[in-house]
Amino acid sequence: MLVKSPAQVAAETGPPAQGLLTAEVERRVLARTVVTRGTVVADQSVDVVPQPRAGEGAGAAVVTKLPLKAGDAVAAGQLLAEVSGRPVFALKGTLPVYRDLRPGATGDDVAQLQQALRALGHGTGADAKGVFGAGTKAALTARYRAIGYDPLPAVTDGGQAVKAARQAVRTAQWAVEDAAAATGAGTGTGAGAGERSGPPGTGSPSVTPTSGTGDGETTGDGKTSGRTSGKTGGGEGDSGRVLARARQSLTDARAELASVEAADGPMLPASETVVLGSFPARVSGIAGRVGGPVSGPVLTLSSGELVVETYLKDDKKQLLRAGMSVVIASEATGLDARGKVALVAGERSTGRPAGGQQPGQGGQGGQGDATGKGGGDLGFRMVVRADRPLPPALAGQDVRLTIESASTDGQALVVPVTAVSATADGGTIVTAVGGDGTPRRIEVRVGTSGDGHVAVTPVRAGALTAGAKVVIGVAPKDGGDGQGGQGGGRDGRGGRDPKGTGSPRRPAE
Repeated sequence: MLVKSPAQVAAETGPPAQGLLTAEVERRVLARTVVTRGTVVADQSVDVVPQPRAGEGAGAAVVTKLPLKAGDAVAAGQLLAEVSGRPVFALKGTLPVYRDLRPGATGDDVAQLQQALRALGHGTGADAKGVFGAGTKAALTARYRAIGYDPLPAVTDGGQAVKAARQAVRTAQWAVEDAAAATGAGTGTGAGAGERSGPPGTGSPSVTPTSGTGDGETTGDGKTSGRTSGKTGGGEGDSGRVLARARQSLTDARAELASVEAADGPMLPASETVVLGSFPARVSGIAGRVGGPVSGPVLTLSSGELVVETYLKDDKKQLLRAGMSVVIASEATGLDARGKVALVAGERSTGRPAGGQQPGQGGQGGQGDATGKGGGDLGFRMVVRADRPLPPALAGQDVRLTIESASTDGQALVVPVTAVSATADGGTIVTAVGGDGTPRRIEVRVGTSGDGHVAVTPVRAGALTAGAKVVIGVAPKDGGDGQGGQGGGRDGRGGRDPKGTGSPRRPAE
């Protein structure tokens, strides 16, 4: 049996002698990073909420056809849904739909419609840019028929206005011919003097009226001379005024006919079209069902390139700005892509994220809800745009974002943050250890920090160089040579606390 003296026991159980923990000074570029998560979404998300047209006999809007399903690609001009028997289709553009477009309308939205129709192969004829004329009518009718529907008429009188205007022109034409015959003058409308033409397009023979009281003379060539009897009712002056008025009435009737015909034709209701910035688009969610009422979005479309969207709290928002470099990492696919911060909103967002998941949640994004209802404070919206287009398979995925919020201007001397301490007079120092183990204090200026390290510049040039050892804490002598057992740090730079407990420090963000 081994017997130990009390002094020996006390020596063996007492605290071991402590030594210095050191780390090597590095020369490298130091970047400060912020790590967060985001959802891959399309640049544009649009809820399709068809609004039924009010009118006599109109009932509640009902979904009568849904030809698409979630994930389907959508082309320009394609039928998206049918509501109460009427189509809803997609067109390319940037201006939102805010009014019904009717024949005769003018504006940038009409020009956008014309461009979209021409892109689909429907020419708009001689119509001026931004003017809804005959060529645009024909193109719009062709688009509707291409998807299997007839366009709604802009004027709902069954063509009665046009019919009445044409009859008015016909009547005015006859009045001019009658007045011209009475004076022996030309009609100025294409019919000969003294002749009455039949109704336009009927092929009816013309009739030459005669005057039983006239005393005009007939020349040898069969034409009546310019002399008439005063018994014809008012004389030559009155007949001339009647003819002039008849001609003015004909001009007015023709102008009215042109106006009525210009207003007649197909229209594009705002409720039957959805404008997207780019194609192909994608169906990101289906909310409606065939036979169900329209009480909100029937489906949600995503358009444009894929971006990453996230929401920042105040602490991270202060560190980030547009233009910063980002690494986008997808654990699900193994993809790493580089990009830049495209937007950091200056105001808080409320509602639900476009990707359908709350900030900080993982997993797949659900159905988008661009209405902004039913959610709380999301934080500040940030959008990251990849340098190269992200693959479509990433849509809706949760990804990790590593944002480089600051970096040194080129290579700098870098030490762990635990190597830096403050002096009583407000200075900043590191303690370097020479080859003989002798410590010496070196005054430094600190710069960019990140990932548990900080850039330092010695106040006295050359006082600190790369490869030198600096003290980062203390540890028991039996813990090794002072550079091991430091909580898993790499080459002694794991950020072990000064007490030498082996608990790693959490890297600063």
